[in-house]
Amino acid sequence: MSIYLHFRAVAESEIRDDHTWLAAFMSEAWEDRIDEYAAGIACSINKGWDSVNDLYVAADALGTDADEPWILPIYGGRPVAHSADADPSRPPLMLLEPPGVSQAAHFLATVSFDELWNVVGARFSALGWTRQELLDRHRDLQGFYGRAASAGHAVVKAVWA
Repeated sequence: MSIYLHFRAVAESEIRDDHTWLAAFMSEAWEDRIDEYAAGIACSINKGWDSVNDLYVAADALGTDADEPWILPIYGGRPVAHSADADPSRPPLMLLEPPGVSQAAHFLATVSFDELWNVVGARFSALGWTRQELLDRHRDLQGFYGRAASAGHAVVKAVWA
């Protein structure tokens, strides 16, 4: 079984702060993901997003910034609460507003992947991760957040199983 963390950039003015609406929006985006990946407005990580987050947490050891921007790319944002009539089986959703998207993009553009890997690489290699796998995910997120920030977009995150 695959579990994905799905990211979708969207203009903040197009978002309804309603779990039922956002779940339907993200479901449609998931169905269109191939085209949306090609358009640069979506990306996803299969199963390993917690490891990508752990890679970014290594920035704390580097002392890069007291504001902890390394939290933003994966787990940043606020949960979108289910309404009373929402289907509880719908995916968990997070919304990262444009200022947070800009902070995440800046962090991803300025952090040194090599320095992060130097901090956590031995531990990740022991767990079966390769440097190239994490570098590919980092580059995907770097491009995605960079485009979203340039457009002034928010990012909606959903977990799909």
